[in-house]
Amino acid sequence: MAKLLLVEDDRMFAELIRHALREEGHSVDLAADYAEARGAATGGEYDGILLDVTLPDGSGLNLARELRQEGSDTPILMITGNDGPRDVVQGLDAGADDYLTKPLDDEILKARVRALVRRREPKGISTLAFGGIVVDRAMRRATIDGQRVSLAPREFTLLAFLVEHAEHVVARAELLEKVWDLSLDPNSNVIDVHVARLRGKLREHNAQPTLVTVRGTGYVLTLGARADG
Repeated sequence: MAKLLLVEDDRMFAELIRHALREEGHSVDLAADYAEARGAATGGEYDGILLDVTLPDGSGLNLARELRQEGSDTPILMITGNDGPRDVVQGLDAGADDYLTKPLDDEILKARVRALVRRREPKGISTLAFGGIVVDRAMRRATIDGQRVSLAPREFTLLAFLVEHAEHVVARAELLEKVWDLSLDPNSNVIDVHVARLRGKLREHNAQPTLVTVRGTGYVLTLGARADG
């Protein structure tokens, strides 16, 4: 999962993009203009920025250029309706890592964002392993004892986070922040449903680690002998 900043003044278009990226398990903050984006980009830690070239109060090209001049290395994907060679060159010269033209295809968008986020990941941590479970975050693939596990995008993000924090109790609030969008109702049963589905798939593959519910606190992926809650 990545934390992304989407800079787009067309609210309906922005919500469509955010919905597509949430399906991949990403958390997406929105900024509608240059000033808002400027503050968010400099004040928040993002794994990637999706930046519209044309904003109501400025140019996305200028914003990308300013961020690079200030030393920001956050990957930037420029989004625009202009697809001429000169437009692409301008975007890349301004500091963008990639360039995508409207209208956007959801699957291409998701693939480009995956590639964008991989550039942000430090070497050596894209693959996680625990008790026979191997999670390849770059390829978004999980295996148990070498067998591929079919996971929905959110289940994959949840498993990756639990493997990364194996043998440590992860609070529901932390899952809300890292795996789900913070706007999700803390009392929602969405987390419990996804945990139950993931637990079932681990059992189907006879995984050694168990996904345990720590009542009143959260969840833990463990090799210990505790019974599932």
